[in-house]
Amino acid sequence: MRGIFFDEDDAAAVVARLVSGGYDARVVRERLSGEDDDEDHPWAVLTDAPEFVLDLLVDEFDGWLEHEEPSPGWVPPSPIELPTQPRRLKKPNEGAP
Repeated sequence: MRGIFFDEDDAAAVVARLVSGGYDARVVRERLSGEDDDEDHPWAVLTDAPEFVLDLLVDEFDGWLEHEEPSPGWVPPSPIELPTQPRRLKKPNEGAP
């Protein structure tokens, strides 16, 4: 779960509140595609807190909530079909007199 904020102080305040509540939380710089200026990148708060807790903090500090979803091109791998018997290295009756 991620909360996105444009002010570093707001992101730090959210992390402090989450950590004081017993959750893991950290701030990282979020790079938006197409943004050239490093000063315009928002701050992302990554946490294991429940969605409703982060949602309340996002509303209070004027950020937005972002759900991490698997990429649309990702397909779970199908199970591998394994052989049921060992592989034979020699044909039967080969080398018999």
